Amino acid sequence: MATPKTISVSVPQLAKLIDHSLLQPNLTDAEIHTGLEIAKKYSVAAACVKPYSIQAAKQVLAGSPVLICAVIGFPHGNSVTEIKVAEAVHAVKSGAHEIDMVVNVGKVLSGDWDYVSAEIRAINDAVLAAGAAPRGSPPRPGGLKVIFENDYLEDVHIIRLCKICTEVGVAFVKTSTGYGFVKQPSGDYNYKGATVPRVKLMREHCGPEVQIKAAGGVRTLDDFLYMMHLGVTRIGATATVAILEGARARGIGDEPVEVELKTPSDNQVKSGGY
Repeated sequence: MATPKTISVSVPQLAKLIDHSLLQPNLTDAEIHTGLEIAKKYSVAAACVKPYSIQAAKQVLAGSPVLICAVIGFPHGNSVTEIKVAEAVHAVKSGAHEIDMVVNVGKVLSGDWDYVSAEIRAINDAVLAAGAAPRGSPPRPGGLKVIFENDYLEDVHIIRLCKICTEVGVAFVKTSTGYGFVKQPSGDYNYKGATVPRVKLMREHCGPEVQIKAAGGVRTLDDFLYMMHLGVTRIGATATVAILEGARARGIGDEPVEVELKTPSDNQVKSGGY
């Protein structure tokens, strides 16, 4: 029997890969406050919030190392470039350290690459000029994450977006919003989000200085560990507590330990995402 693959991890290391997501459209102010307290308690990388929640995030996260990440053009990316730029600049000047923006999916599918490239460049330049930290080597937080919404795209679109983002110099590319629902043959709406083939494709076609954020459907510790194995350095999650408490229940603590890495076929809780 082959020796199982392992990965060396600690709970603080896992936490610093998490963008704790507070983006559901029906969250109340009280629920957002509770979510921000969770982000602070577990000292995650960032709390990912809607723009109007930046002020609340500044208050709750004051004195903590948790960054504030704001979404713009969310979740469908359909605003004109000038509005996306204005929204991004306003978010940074209001206190956001990072910006997650959604590409114009219709323009991507239309093959209007000049438009797509110009928009990404304009937003990246604007957030850096407004004070968001640029990408660095070795990687450091800050700057622009570009959301592709992979469920709507073919591989050829993803590859081209990766090349554009590498040329522009964005900090991250991101798989999904978590809200890119696609109508299924049954009439139901669903999405896959961060899948192994698409994450591999993004890592292969982005330059080494561009980081990968996996979002949408990463709900368990085993999902999380496998994404780390693929080279993902940030994961958008609503299941932060379950993932980190699950890690401690499995014997992962504050110092790195070797943990078995389950392959996708062994992961029974993930249906269809791989």
